[in-house]
Amino acid sequence: MIANRGIALLVTVFFIMLITLSVGVGLKYINESAKSIEKEQFLFQTTVILDDVLRILQTLKELEQVGSAVDLSTFLLTSEVIPFQSNGVEVVIKFSSARSRINPNALKDKDRLDAFKLFLSRKSINTVYGDILVDSMSGVKEDQTYVTDIFNVHPYAFRDYISSSKHLQMINEFYVNSYHDANFKYTDTKEIFYTSKDTNSSIDLNFATASTYEILLGCDTMRAQELSLREDVFQTIEEFKLELSAEEQINLSKFNSSIFEHYLDVNIQIMHKDKISNIRFEYNTQLKKGSNFVFEV
Repeated sequence: MIANRGIALLVTVFFIMLITLSVGVGLKYINESAKSIEKEQFLFQTTVILDDVLRILQTLKELEQVGSAVDLSTFLLTSEVIPFQSNGVEVVIKFSSARSRINPNALKDKDRLDAFKLFLSRKSINTVYGDILVDSMSGVKEDQTYVTDIFNVHPYAFRDYISSSKHLQMINEFYVNSYHDANFKYTDTKEIFYTSKDTNSSIDLNFATASTYEILLGCDTMRAQELSLREDVFQTIEEFKLELSAEEQINLSKFNSSIFEHYLDVNIQIMHKDKISNIRFEYNTQLKKGSNFVFEV
């Protein structure tokens, strides 16, 4: 364990050194053209920094050593947030597990939707919110047989799948405005959902959030928090199941889950004066490949 933590710490230090040098070049260009920078130029520089981050991730041999739940846990503990600042330009890179939350697109499955609706009921939230989510990934229906009227309000909304956090925010705003549910504001959907087209992805039980555990296991908040705050790392799915009751094991079986998923959720925020860009993507540490890119400028 100590050796693994030492290796992960070395990886983090090496990564910070490389990203500092690379991002520094992009920041230099931004600073030199600060007086005439336009939105298009800022977008270009954002793309340059993204390319730099991807290149470093792909060429960092030490990252390949993150091959177990323990390795990933140590890596995230030592490199969760990497901030930079230079001449008024700020860059913040955040790493987390890309499998710690539920993919809302997986709720098309009835058993999973029922589990989610049970969670909503426990939070005193109208279960129609789950129906709105399903409508939002049901595709175009010529007969308009949607359960809710979200497309009467947003007739041009994308409806093949929930594509991004911004798309989810639109859905949330529709729900709040339509149903005036005061309890909904106490539920952080960012802690529950991770948006991706891949509905077959597994939830990493070593990094699941408390809200995710509540949905997966059908347990109460205290029980979920105990699981999410534990410090030990499970090595096998069988070891994890020993911690569960028979009912919790049945509930868990409705979802795809594992104890190690080699996917990082990478968030990059770039700020310069009144301009802010956010980039989010998931990075496969085995294939050395980024995917599911979302840009917000």
